[in-house]
Amino acid sequence: MVINPIYGLLIGLTLVSWLIQWRLRSKFSQYSHIALHSGLSGKQVAEMMLADNRIYDVKIISTEGQLSDHYNPADKTVNLSEEVYHGRSAMSAAVAAHEVGHAVQHATAYSMLQFRSAMVPALSAVSRFMPLLLLAGVFLLRYSILPLGLGVALFAFATLFSFVTLPVEFDASKRALAWMERRGIVSSQEHAIAKDGLRWAALTYVVAAISSLATLLHYASILFGGRRSS
Repeated sequence: MVINPIYGLLIGLTLVSWLIQWRLRSKFSQYSHIALHSGLSGKQVAEMMLADNRIYDVKIISTEGQLSDHYNPADKTVNLSEEVYHGRSAMSAAVAAHEVGHAVQHATAYSMLQFRSAMVPALSAVSRFMPLLLLAGVFLLRYSILPLGLGVALFAFATLFSFVTLPVEFDASKRALAWMERRGIVSSQEHAIAKDGLRWAALTYVVAAISSLATLLHYASILFGGRRSS
């Protein structure tokens, strides 16, 4: 039996994604036990970085869940998981600074973040209809290519969003690492730990984007294959 190369790619990417997620959690757990020499908590690191960038309208909030950290530009909140919020490790400092990096992007009108934020409302609408269109499109392909064609177009938009996210995440980590080193928040060894942890976090976004592209190609191959056979 010959396996479609795209199927093989999707299976491989699913395994890689699982391995990266496992490795990220493993790294986070390992690095969270290495105390930061400055003794600062994630919350304190976030406060310092916000103050250094003269950002005074962003709140820092503790949220439940592991690796649930994020910046919300809608209400200007840096949401840190409890482990990061209270943690006093290089990893906690890195994650906190990374999320504040997004707040700095917002405050300085970083173009890629603005582009990504502008896509969010449309993406929310797309996410509601896209799965149904793709499913219906596959079953109805022999009668009409329109449902699947529309589904593929919407999935292409979602895939674009995944790739636009990459420079936003890389830039936030770059800002975080540079600020922590410049401010003396981390030692050289702690800086290496922070950089390694953020690199593994970034890989999850890379794999997600590639997986989205592979899935898009899968549905596109069904669409154009159906067109040729009709």
